[in-house]
Amino acid sequence: MQTRLVRLAAEQERLPIPEMVKVFDRFGVFRYIKDMWELFHIEGDLAVLDDIRRYLAAKGGPNVQSA
Repeated sequence: MQTRLVRLAAEQERLPIPEMVKVFDRFGVFRYIKDMWELFHIEGDLAVLDDIRRYLAAKGGPNVQSA
C-alpha cells in the first residue's frame, strides 16, 4: 500500500518518487499509514491519498493534490 501511495502522490505532484519518499518520511506519513491500516486497507488508494493530503496539510507539509 505504501508503495502505491508514494507513486500515486509523486505522479500527482509531478515529483520524482525519491522526493516523495522524503516528504512521506519527513512528515511521518509512513507511520500514519501503518497506524491507520485497519481503515485504509478497505478504502481505495485515491480515498487514502485524500486523507494523507489532509494529514500533510495539518502537519504543515506540502499540498499533495487529490485526483
